Amino acid sequence: MWSLAFAWAAGVRLPLWAPVLLALVAWSVYIGDRLLDARRGLRSPERRQLRERHFFHWRHRYALLPLAVAAALAAAGIVLAFMPLKARAPNSLLAAAALAYFSGVHSGRKLPRLVTKEFLVGMIFTAGCALPAWLGLRAHGAGTAMWPWALVVPAIYFALLAWLNCHGIGQWELESGRESGAWRPRVAGVQSLGAALALAGLILACFALDAHPRAAALMIAGAASALLLALLDRTRSRLTPLALRALADLVLLTPLILLPLQHILR
Repeated sequence: MWSLAFAWAAGVRLPLWAPVLLALVAWSVYIGDRLLDARRGLRSPERRQLRERHFFHWRHRYALLPLAVAAALAAAGIVLAFMPLKARAPNSLLAAAALAYFSGVHSGRKLPRLVTKEFLVGMIFTAGCALPAWLGLRAHGAGTAMWPWALVVPAIYFALLAWLNCHGIGQWELESGRESGAWRPRVAGVQSLGAALALAGLILACFALDAHPRAAALMIAGAASALLLALLDRTRSRLTPLALRALADLVLLTPLILLPLQHILR
C-alpha cells in the first residue's frame, strides 16, 4: 500500500510486479526474522521475551519456512524476468543494507547508542516502499526540482511514522506482563509523539497543497495514522497486547483513503 501511495503522490504508474515483489520480499524476511527470534529465545533465558507471534511461527515452522523460501525464489524470479538492469543496482544496495541489518541483529551485536532497531526498520522499510517511485521519476526524466515535495518529504515523514509504529509496539510490549496480562507503569511517550507527528504532517500538507496536492493528501493520510497510534496508546489498557500490536499495524493502512481521490487530484 505504501509503495503504491508513494508512486501515486509522485505521479508515477508502477508496473504490477513492483508491489508484488516488495510484498514477497517483506513477507519472507518477516518469517525468517520471527523464526530466528523464536529459535534463539527458546534456547536461552530470553524465552520470556517471546510473544504470541514467535510461538505461532515456531509451531508452524515446517509450513511457514518452505513458504518463505518459495516467496524468496518467486521474488528472485521477478527480478530476473521483469526488473530493468538500471534498477538492479539501487535495489541491490538496499538489499545489502537490509541484509547487513538482519545479520547484525541476529548475530547478537549491539547497535550504536544513537541508532535503534526501530529506527533502522523504519528507514529500510520506507526506503523499499519509496524506491520504485524514485526509479519511476528517473525513468520519466522528471526534474529534480519536484522530487523534494513529490517524494523526499513524504518518504521522510513516513519513515518517522514507521519508526513510531515500531517504537510504540516495543514500548507497549515492555509494559505488558505477558504471563499475568497486567500492565506496568507507562514509560512510553507514544501518545505525545503521535500527536506531534500528526501536527507536523498537517503543517507539511498545508505547505504542499497548492503545488503538490497528491503529496499533501498523502501527508494527511500519514497524519491520520500518527493520530491513530496516539489514540491506541491512550486506550492501550483496554486492549490485549496482541490486539494492540495488530491494530498498530492496521492503522498504517490509511493511504487506502487515497484510492477514491485518484481521479480528483490529478
